[in-house]
Amino acid sequence: MRRVLELLAIERASVSSVTEPQRAWNIHVLDSLSGLVFPELAEARRTADLGAGAGFPGLTVAVAVPGMRVDLVESVGRKCEFMRRAIDAGGIPNARVVCARSEEIARGEGREAYDAVTCRAVGRLAEVAELASPLLREGGALVVWKGRRADEEETELERAAEQLAMCLEEVRVVKPFEGSGRRHLYLARKAGPTPERLPRRPGLARKRPLSGSPRRARG
Repeated sequence: MRRVLELLAIERASVSSVTEPQRAWNIHVLDSLSGLVFPELAEARRTADLGAGAGFPGLTVAVAVPGMRVDLVESVGRKCEFMRRAIDAGGIPNARVVCARSEEIARGEGREAYDAVTCRAVGRLAEVAELASPLLREGGALVVWKGRRADEEETELERAAEQLAMCLEEVRVVKPFEGSGRRHLYLARKAGPTPERLPRRPGLARKRPLSGSPRRARG
């Protein structure tokens, strides 16, 4: 992971707002490791990291659990290119970049193919749950990183649970590193077969959420 962070520190393309190595170690690496508190993630055989960005938490999880296959799902080309170079630099053979929108891969090889899905600072809970549902096998788990506890988002997910076949199971407070601020991890479970309407067209999960009107996400 230090090789990955060294690459991030000199990256000219805008892939992350945190690039200074020591700060990145805390905010990217240690924060990513905190998700492994859930055995549903730590014991997964195949995981998709949605909106992977610069590769976190996906790259860190792949290094920590070498028996897991991690697909880094990202639609922005410059971020995909950085992650490919990061995989080479860090020697992380169990991670690969999937440069596409999650809705696209959920219509093909990714449909109900994953034991776990991770998502860090991408969108509201109901939106992320909608994107994760068609990717997860029945009984699979979604782990979402949030800052403050998102009570309103929890209510939205509860309202949309039946339409998404996703149920919120646990909210856990974590302190990934000394001096870290508020951090909550959300665990949701795929509670049945994928609803026939999922995935919807790209972008609809955010523009027209099944839980109600679109609102700004709180990370």
